[in-house]
Amino acid sequence: MSVRVMLVAFLFLLLPAVLPASDYQVGEGDTLEISVWGMKDLNFPVKVRPDGKITVPGLGEVMASGKSPSQLQGLLTEKLKSLVKNPIVTVTVKDITNSKVYVFGSGVKAAVYDLSRRTTLLQLLCTLPEVKLADLKSSYLLRNGKKVKADLYRLFVDGDIEQDVLLQSGDSLFMPVLQEHSIYVVGAVNTPKALEYRPGMKVMEAILESGGFSKFADQNDVVVRRKGGEFPVKAKKIFNDGDLGQNIDLKPGDYVIVKESFF
Repeated sequence: MSVRVMLVAFLFLLLPAVLPASDYQVGEGDTLEISVWGMKDLNFPVKVRPDGKITVPGLGEVMASGKSPSQLQGLLTEKLKSLVKNPIVTVTVKDITNSKVYVFGSGVKAAVYDLSRRTTLLQLLCTLPEVKLADLKSSYLLRNGKKVKADLYRLFVDGDIEQDVLLQSGDSLFMPVLQEHSIYVVGAVNTPKALEYRPGMKVMEAILESGGFSKFADQNDVVVRRKGGEFPVKAKKIFNDGDLGQNIDLKPGDYVIVKESFF
């Protein structure tokens, strides 16, 4: 790829994402700019009322809510033919207040987010400060009462961008709390503690974050206990033999138990 092409692509990414008129439906509270070419009195801003209507000089009330700008433009063109010969009408959305996404569930703070620009699911997730407390595997996106995307872990943690979707007005994001999101390190370590789980966390990492082995620890007698079984770890094999297979991956809720030596 040439430098020029790369530069153009980079600049394109910097441009603000604008919602195409065909993708957006006008709603209550939106501010529109109506203009009719050559008719100064028919160039005006107007806010869509709670009943979904706008008032147009010479026409009165016109239903705007639920129509795309191009559909409303066509409707006004037809209605204005009784007042203006061959009217050329333009409808521009100046301020969007109707396009919203709803986030709820015990894993995040319930909120309503305005979609003032094209926004993907990943972009929204990146704005949620409590996302680390949510059970991403059990989370899902609702659209018109149906699940359109489930298991957000693949997108947000694994980085599977193919799982990303463009959000639409009225979408709801359900995110339950992660029932267990800690690792517990106990026994013969210098600072027994609960650690916040991070994807990819390993047993030796948890032990080091807990102050390392105490002088009474038996480094070849470490057990990872989780629901479904126990997994022995011989830490000396990691240090002496380079046996990285002993440094197993941890899961939320695991207990890392370092036992004491009898000698």
